[in-house]
Amino acid sequence: MNIAHFFRILWVRRNLILVTTLSAIAAALLIIKLVPPRYTASSRLMLEIVKPDPVTGQALNSQFARAFVATQIELIRDYRVAGRVVDSLNWTSSPALAATYEASNPSPDMSFRRWLAEMVIDGTDAELITGSNILEIRYSSDQPETAATIADAIRDAYEAETRQLKQRAAMRSAEWFDNQTRKLRGELAQAEEAKTKFERENNIVLEDDMKDAESVRLAAMAGAQDAPPMGAMAAAMPMISPSQAQVQQIDVAIETAAATLGPNHPRLVALRQQRAAAASAASRELAAARAAAGGTAAPSGPSAGARYAAQQAKVLSQRGKVAEARQLAVNVTVLSEQAAAAAKRTVELQQEAESTETGMEFLGNAVAPKSPAFPNIPLVMIGAIALGLGIGIALAILVELLARKVRGPADLNLPGIPMLGMASLQPFTQPKPRLTERVIKLLPFRKEAAT
Repeated sequence: MNIAHFFRILWVRRNLILVTTLSAIAAALLIIKLVPPRYTASSRLMLEIVKPDPVTGQALNSQFARAFVATQIELIRDYRVAGRVVDSLNWTSSPALAATYEASNPSPDMSFRRWLAEMVIDGTDAELITGSNILEIRYSSDQPETAATIADAIRDAYEAETRQLKQRAAMRSAEWFDNQTRKLRGELAQAEEAKTKFERENNIVLEDDMKDAESVRLAAMAGAQDAPPMGAMAAAMPMISPSQAQVQQIDVAIETAAATLGPNHPRLVALRQQRAAAASAASRELAAARAAAGGTAAPSGPSAGARYAAQQAKVLSQRGKVAEARQLAVNVTVLSEQAAAAAKRTVELQQEAESTETGMEFLGNAVAPKSPAFPNIPLVMIGAIALGLGIGIALAILVELLARKVRGPADLNLPGIPMLGMASLQPFTQPKPRLTERVIKLLPFRKEAAT
């Protein structure tokens, strides 16, 4: 079968093709007449995906943007959003909808609110417009005003549900960090109490730079030994003993601790006791130094070198206890930093829980459509014509294959069978009269001429 034979078949079966096409058009018209129209309204909003959050400063990674959008689309068609729409439209108080619900014979686990929410879900669709961050929410209904109202209600419910989910997540995290802060503060108090108790029992006071008082005194004595003699002018100059330097350092530590600790805190009490002992020692050292500088009395007690050696031995003997005290101080510092970080995160999450920012911006309200989205009359008619032609052509070819006929000389070109000749039968047609004969017939005197 060649293309010419194919078109000859279509021409011979043109009536069949015409009947199927007209039948398809009639069926399309019947569908348009019987099927109720569906109107689709759309409400748009812009997702600020790449914009940092105003509270946390975090921005969504572009690699997870597609998954984020897919999640948002599923959330729009979720029961939570649809339930909010039902509540906002007050459908549960409608007697007509309640009667329809009872007439539908719902299943026992299908509540009235759930049934209404399923109606909203069935008519809802959403998609991200290609090449943009605009999310379009569509709803289809048999009334254009209803479609526009519900589309805006779905958008509002989606925004409210997103805000509530974000606030709930932030509040749960804030509660967890708050519990961690309280726990760390309790551990910090225990660590500070253990450190203070250890310092009191071993007469060790560590400064902010993790140096104990005895090591500071040893350093001061070493500096005093290396200093050049002052001669006779030394008596007129103020003298600072190692104990006085220790007193000054303890004063600084007391001032620093008083800013964060209470007046009766064990650490402050221990620091005051250490200061009193250091001040007493400083008074004795100052009196001895003035007496030695005045030359009124012979030096009494051990020499400076002996005192330095004794202090050095004392520092060496307390090295293990000082190391343990430093470890306790490190634990206090670490716990203090952890508690501060947890408290800071708690405050940030509490601010996030109070924030109303959802990362989306509305782009106007939905407009009631003027023409139905279904049935689309031009599209339905074009589809009916195409379907009718397709069915008609298929039936024409099927009928031709079931009852083959010779439609032209090409149908006799059978393989292995030679063709002896070809005859063409033309139907008999009476020849047309010549022009002169037709003119004579029209003349009024044709009869007389003939006689």
